[in-house]
Amino acid sequence: MPNPEPPLPPSLFNSLIASRARAGRAADAFSLLARMLAAGVAPTAFTFAPILSSPSACPRRAAQLHPHILKRGLLHSDPYSGTALLGFFARYGRFGEALDLFGEMPARSVVTWNCLVSSFAQHGRDEDAVFWFRELVRSCDGLSEGSLVAVLPALVSPGLVHGLTIKTATDSFSAVANSLLNCYCACGTVCAAEKLFNGLMFRDVVSWNTMITAFARSNFPRRAFELFSAMYGQSVSPDETTFSSVLYACTSINAQEHGKSVHAKSIKHNLNTTVFVSTSLVDFYNKCVGRRDALKVLEEVPHKSTASWNALLSIKSDGDFPTLFMILRDMLRSGISPNEFTFSSLLKDLSLLDVHQIHALVTKLGYDGNDYVSSAIISSYVSHGFVSDALAYGVTLDPDSCNVSMNVLAGAYNRAHMYQETKELLLHQQTSDNISWSILITACSRNGDYTEAFGLFRQMRILGHHFDNYVAVSLLSICTKVNSLVLGRLVHGVIIKTSYGCSDTRTNNMLLDMYAKCGRIEDCLKAFEEMEDRNVISWTAVISGLALNGFSRKALAWFKAMEEAAVKPDKVAILAVLSACRHGGLVQEGMEIFKRMEADYSTEAGMEHYICVVDMLCKCGHLKQADSVIRGMPFRPSSIIWRTFLQGCNTYGMLDTQVFS
Repeated sequence: MPNPEPPLPPSLFNSLIASRARAGRAADAFSLLARMLAAGVAPTAFTFAPILSSPSACPRRAAQLHPHILKRGLLHSDPYSGTALLGFFARYGRFGEALDLFGEMPARSVVTWNCLVSSFAQHGRDEDAVFWFRELVRSCDGLSEGSLVAVLPALVSPGLVHGLTIKTATDSFSAVANSLLNCYCACGTVCAAEKLFNGLMFRDVVSWNTMITAFARSNFPRRAFELFSAMYGQSVSPDETTFSSVLYACTSINAQEHGKSVHAKSIKHNLNTTVFVSTSLVDFYNKCVGRRDALKVLEEVPHKSTASWNALLSIKSDGDFPTLFMILRDMLRSGISPNEFTFSSLLKDLSLLDVHQIHALVTKLGYDGNDYVSSAIISSYVSHGFVSDALAYGVTLDPDSCNVSMNVLAGAYNRAHMYQETKELLLHQQTSDNISWSILITACSRNGDYTEAFGLFRQMRILGHHFDNYVAVSLLSICTKVNSLVLGRLVHGVIIKTSYGCSDTRTNNMLLDMYAKCGRIEDCLKAFEEMEDRNVISWTAVISGLALNGFSRKALAWFKAMEEAAVKPDKVAILAVLSACRHGGLVQEGMEIFKRMEADYSTEAGMEHYICVVDMLCKCGHLKQADSVIRGMPFRPSSIIWRTFLQGCNTYGMLDTQVFS
């Protein structure tokens, strides 16, 4: 009998398993592992880690490797297998098992700690990431540049870790420095990032790209082009990200010459036809130069991507919709299939007939169940006033897989004043996001279900959803309607405490209105003074509040202050100050403002303005002047004006003949 073929050595098995796992062929890696075990070859510390680290590995099958690692004592002999297993659990959010395993590991390396910290940060569990980073600092396992890179995404402010990097002399490592730069930029402190950038001894292309991208998307996009020029001068070779970012900056400031210069440099580096750069070039030429030039750029790309076509379709010039369909036709003929972004772009601002055509194509190509495409279709129907079509289409969708569409559909119900249907739709959803809760609370507010709205708000907070400005406006409107100062102050307190972007102008205007209508004019004025961004609505709310609370002369003074602040009053603001003059008997001042409406404020007086002026004149006994105002109206007087005038005549005991003579 021939001798059986000797089994492969463990090192060769490990090498084969690792190559298959890294190539995304996890099933083949599992087959090789089974063959290895069947041949009686003992796994080593390097056998299981590649499979556990492979994203293509089946989670259920990968979890079965845990007992094999324990059985062969690999968890206790070396941290390599245990770290890989911990990373696997954490990657799938199984943090309970990951922490149990971490506690069982007698041999841990700094890589093990980094893996745990990084996993928490990637899953948005920032407090846990910071906690375990602090435990790492306290431990005797050391600190590496990877530790700092791992914890940075979890920090609101990178200042503390920045200090630690300087103390441990790790700020010179490019990976740490680039992570710090990215963290500063992500926190919105671009100036601090630039200060750090200027102090770096070594800057690679990632460092430059981080700063260029940050400035391109900031309020100082010209600085992005300046950095690009400086980068070029220091012989740092730009890549796709560099060109895409600086082209974005050129597009945002309509810098045609700069953009063309960047285009020339991208050709020199042979990057003009890559996916990201060609897409950015199409977008730049489309928005800043012209569609013909954008088409020329697209024609030069040998292998056009869906993103390139989408960039061309995203801009519509002068409502040239047939051209859009021609571009879509050419895209289909070239063999490139549209994606969800293609349809979302096409469905904006189309005619109703075009919406029906795109809807038919969406159905034909099988995108009917795509959440974003479906939501765009619903939005298009609603924007054309065909709410019934939007609702009819929306009810055919799966609510559990189309969360965005359900939110848009709920908004359509709200627009149709079908608040009960809104509540039923969103309350039966298995997965609700922050937008769902906002729409639901708004529906309750508009439907008069005030107690339920606050109950839902409490439930929303318990479940950990953010408190945004839409919820704030809905709750403040309820407080105003029920005249509840206590609830209003509680909502104001939550706005200050959470700071989730709730202090926008609209929310602050609602705060002004709430305090004014609840009789707390001093709180209204204080809130106004604390506002960073005020508009005509803000001033109107204060003027109206002062008038409502009997401070007519103060209201008039605020109206003059508004004019001095170069805020042009609108119809509502003028009506508010006229109302203040009416309540305070300030006839001369009121008539002066009324006469200046068209000449100084470019605003025509409406029926409500005439009613207010006639009432002001009649209450102060100026009946002949009131009669003159009525006769000079450019439209037919309403019954309310005549009733007001007759009540004035009755109050002052004057006959019609005496008034009109």
